Amino acid sequence: MRKGKVSESVLKRSVLRQIKNPEKEVLKGAGVGNDCAFLSWDKTSHNRQEKDSVIAMTIQTVTLPVKNAAYLTVMAAANNLAAAGAVPVCVTLSLTLPEETEEILLKEMMRQAKECSEEVGMQIVGGHTEVSSGLQMPVLTASAIGKVICRTEQPGLKEGLDIVMSKWIGLEGTSIIAYEKEKELTGRYPMRLILEAQRQAQYLSVAPEAAIALKSGVYAMHDVRSGGVFGALWELSQKMGVGLCIDLKKIPVRQETIEVCEFYRLNPYELLSGGALLMAADSGAELVEALAREGIPAFVIGRTKAGNDKIIVNQDETRYLEPPGPDEILRIFE
Repeated sequence: MRKGKVSESVLKRSVLRQIKNPEKEVLKGAGVGNDCAFLSWDKTSHNRQEKDSVIAMTIQTVTLPVKNAAYLTVMAAANNLAAAGAVPVCVTLSLTLPEETEEILLKEMMRQAKECSEEVGMQIVGGHTEVSSGLQMPVLTASAIGKVICRTEQPGLKEGLDIVMSKWIGLEGTSIIAYEKEKELTGRYPMRLILEAQRQAQYLSVAPEAAIALKSGVYAMHDVRSGGVFGALWELSQKMGVGLCIDLKKIPVRQETIEVCEFYRLNPYELLSGGALLMAADSGAELVEALAREGIPAFVIGRTKAGNDKIIVNQDETRYLEPPGPDEILRIFE
C-alpha cells in the first residue's frame, strides 16, 4: 500500500466492514470522516444524548521524521476532540523507537508532549514506550479523551449551509518544512520569510474557533490535517452526506506557504494543514464575524448542496474533488 493514510476504499473494505458497534454505550463509532467516537455509561439519564453523559475518544499517529513530532501528535489528537465539540481531559502516549535512539531524544519527546498537553489543558495519564528493531523513525501515537460539551452534526437541514474555514491552509506543513529545510530555503528566500513560515506553528490549535462555532450553533465541524483542505472537504462531505460547491479562490493561503510549495513543487491544497477548521453553518457571515471579534480570521469558501458531487470552482473552470491521496508533506522526506 502507498504511504500515508490508507485510501477510503481500503478503509471501507478492510477496516470498517470488520467493525460493528453493538454495545449500547457506543453512541457513534468508526466511520469515514469520524475522528472521534462518542461513548456513554450514564445509567441514570433518560436521554443518552445528554452532553454531561458523553465522552469523546480519538487517536492520532505521527511517523514524520521531524524535530517536533511529539508536540504535533498531541496537538492533532486535541484538535480532533475540539472539532467534535469536546474539551480535552487526558491523553495516553505510545512511543515505539528505533534501536539506535538515544535516551536524550526520548526525554525531548516527553518534554514536547508535556508542553502541548499543558497548552490545550490535557493531562498525560499513561502510555507505553518500547524499542523495536526494523524501524527507521519513531512512531508516536496519542490516544485522547474529552468531555463532550455540545454535539455537532445536528439533525435537520444539510443542504445550503455555508462552509467556513478558519485561518489558512498548509500551516502545519509549512512550519515543518521551514524548520526541517531551513538551510535549503535560505538559498532562495530571505530569512524573514522563512522565520514567518516557521511561526505558523503558533496557530496549530483549533480549540478557540471550535468553542466560538459551538456557541454560534454550527451544524458540523472537521479539523483540517492529513491530505490538506481537499482531503478534509472530502471527509466532511462524506460525514454529512451532502455534496459541496467550493470556490478555490476563497480558500485562504499565506504567501509563505505559496513560496515554500513552489520551491518544492507541492500542492498547497493537499498539504498537511493542522490549525485550520472547517465549519458548516446556516449563516457563514455571522460566524465569520463572531470569530473576527476574537481575532480569528475565517472565510466562507463554499456551500453544501444536494447529491454527492463535490465541486471545486476556479473562475470559469470546474473540477470534481477526488478522494484524498498521500499528503504532500511525505514528498519532502522521500
